[in-house]
Amino acid sequence: MESDYDELDRQLVRALQIDGRAPFSTIAEALGVSDRTIARRYAKLRSAGALRVLGGVAPAALGAVQWFLRVRCAPGAAVPVAEALARRPDTSWVSLTSGGTEITCTVDTESEADSEALLLAKLPRTQRVEGVTAHSVLHAFYGGPDSLIAKRGSLSREAVELLRPHPELPHRPGPVRLDDGDRQLLAALAADGRAGFEQLAAATGWSPTTVRRRMRELRESGALYLDLDVDGRLFSLGTRTMLWLSVPPAHLEETGKALAGHPEIAFAAATTGPTNLYASVVCADQRELYRYLTTAVAALPAVTHIETAPVIRTVKRAAKQGRP
Repeated sequence: MESDYDELDRQLVRALQIDGRAPFSTIAEALGVSDRTIARRYAKLRSAGALRVLGGVAPAALGAVQWFLRVRCAPGAAVPVAEALARRPDTSWVSLTSGGTEITCTVDTESEADSEALLLAKLPRTQRVEGVTAHSVLHAFYGGPDSLIAKRGSLSREAVELLRPHPELPHRPGPVRLDDGDRQLLAALAADGRAGFEQLAAATGWSPTTVRRRMRELRESGALYLDLDVDGRLFSLGTRTMLWLSVPPAHLEETGKALAGHPEIAFAAATTGPTNLYASVVCADQRELYRYLTTAVAALPAVTHIETAPVIRTVKRAAKQGRP
């Protein structure tokens, strides 16, 4: 399918990375093609499963906790356990690593009770689960609204300026309280981040004007952002490898920021747990991964330990189902 993708497809994805809800007319003007061409390209990529715009929810803005779980399973048990985790509405990026006997996934828990139920009760008692290591995210250096796509090629300055929302959304930090309507809105956007205001109004029971206002408020607070689920072949992204690094606390901030700037890094965060810095790295092949580890990572002087875990299979990606 890679031969079916061309530069216009990639430019369209880059445009949506800047603003996932940009009108097709604005994208068409920025890329110098017709509205109809952009609409047709987007429909083709979406129907093929190569591109989706999703509404993402930032756990920290809601006072929730995000966890990275490493679940060790008995041989032959990892796939059914991974599939069970993937069916949970609070999980994303469920993957098989370490020869297929370890599962890694991201879990968002809304309260200490949710965390305790999953980490201390449900998972440890799951048949053939041999151990669970949990890392809570303390600070994200790259990821969420920041996409790997932003590091792969660029549009002209004029195109970026045209696509960037005006006025730019201010950031209003602070905990956000959600009501039932908000949850319905976020669930609808998690399924389709470009859903129209009339469609979102039907999902929430609100008027289109109320939907528009509340969506803006949620984006301003940082609780809602627009994410892209992209077929890696569009940009020849290759495979993912997870890095678990140890860094002295005094150097964690500078090391995390340096890591986030690497073009290979899709996600980087400071965490709790046996190691204190996690990163998801994307390289074309094993040779490029070796080059990256022995050059860019080796140049980070504060790293004292590193563990690599290549992803063998991704069971669930960023998309979530059910409540956000």
